[in-house]
Amino acid sequence: MMNYAWKPDSHKNMFNIPEWTYDEMKQTGVDYSGIEQVQRYDDMHQKFRDYEKNSDAIIKILDLDSNSTVIDMGAGTGAFTLYAAKHCKKVYAVDISLAMLNLCRIKCDRIGLSNISYCHSGFLTYDHEADPADAMVSIASLHHLPDFWKLVGLTRAAEMLKAGGRFFLFDIVFPSAADDMEGKLNAWVRSITEQSGPELAAEAKIHIREEYSTYDWVMEGLLERAGFKIESAEYSEGFQATYVCSGR
Repeated sequence: MMNYAWKPDSHKNMFNIPEWTYDEMKQTGVDYSGIEQVQRYDDMHQKFRDYEKNSDAIIKILDLDSNSTVIDMGAGTGAFTLYAAKHCKKVYAVDISLAMLNLCRIKCDRIGLSNISYCHSGFLTYDHEADPADAMVSIASLHHLPDFWKLVGLTRAAEMLKAGGRFFLFDIVFPSAADDMEGKLNAWVRSITEQSGPELAAEAKIHIREEYSTYDWVMEGLLERAGFKIESAEYSEGFQATYVCSGR
């Protein structure tokens, strides 16, 4: 049985922010606050995601090395953190799910990684008290915020990076020019059912209904308004979008 009693290095005191601030700690979409749900998530995603291959590609794109510090915003169960910590000087693993963050820590501790700071926070509440980081990576996390708060979070992210620091963003983003969006969404759910099974397809339905994925033109505008220069924007099947940006 895994021990989930550990507490992270930092957690934003919610009383220090205005009452009207969006509560990013509340459940949005699938509930990943429970131990069993988090373990199922990790087991399921490792069946169709090559964590090591994807992480190595990101590390290469961002030109990270043994002197680099990187913030993994929305670290989840450690898909990127675990591999980044093998290559970088310091990784800040940030996530709003304490259960996911605990599993991330357990997996990293198992292989002796000690250059990671675990932070129970998110885009709106994480305070980066160290020197500005070389890079930030966010994989399938930003869509938990409504658009107004996406800009707040992205602006805060830009302020955490060194001048010219790099930002890698992957998320589900909808094409504004698409005809028959209903048909495309139905096709997306069917393809997930065929490729990964009904459980993940059910999560996709929840994502469409309850989470905050936005349009491509909105996302690009938010990134630019936050102070990022978009170096590349790639859109692929399954509404997958990848942005590589540089900071101020």
